Amino acid sequence: MAAVTFIGDEVTAQGFRLAGAETRVPKDDDVATAFADALRDSGLVLITADVAGHLDPDDLDLAVRGAAPLVLVVPDAAMRTLPPDPAEIVEQVLGIAP
Repeated sequence: MAAVTFIGDEVTAQGFRLAGAETRVPKDDDVATAFADALRDSGLVLITADVAGHLDPDDLDLAVRGAAPLVLVVPDAAMRTLPPDPAEIVEQVLGIAP
């Protein structure tokens, strides 16, 4: 079992490899399989927002809300696609968003 698995682009993956994470750089049609494998084999799954966009939104939401493994959507090294801001989501849920 990998402690940390990163799923995303090659450039960002290189940095996570240096930090000791297992990395996966799937093609668009292989993202769901790589994600399912990481959920089964890891304690922490990091996936870039760009790659997460290739997943079924309900499956991603279920995984992020799950207790184990911890799943985080992160930006890539180039900051091309940013994940949603948690503070903005909370404000929308509470009905206090500007």
